Amino acid sequence: QVQLVESGGGLVQTGGSLRLSCEGSGMRFNLNDMGWYRQGPGQQRELVASITVGGTLVYADSVKGRFTISKNNFRNTLYLQMNSLKPDDTAVYYCNEVPALKIESHEYWGQGTQVTVSS
Repeated sequence: QVQLVESGGGLVQTGGSLRLSCEGSGMRFNLNDMGWYRQGPGQQRELVASITVGGTLVYADSVKGRFTISKNNFRNTLYLQMNSLKPDDTAVYYCNEVPALKIESHEYWGQGTQVTVSS
């Protein structure tokens, strides 16, 4: 059974840092391109950082230079180090394959982890 469990979110002041983690089961992170997505209030979910099977890192312009994605294939865990956080980074953060994993034609998403950046 596939499961993605995100953790590490919280409330932080502008300029602060957080490190998100995502543990996966029923799937192998070393066999898939993986990414961190986020969905802010009233916004669509967007991909903010991804890491390919070959290790290529790609970032959205809005987080480039501030966020770093990494993974531990042995632990099947994905990380997102977020520095210099801004109020615009406030969102629920999710990890998933890129593109998102589908199970019986429906996208599968974990519960996400809330990040709130206060001004």
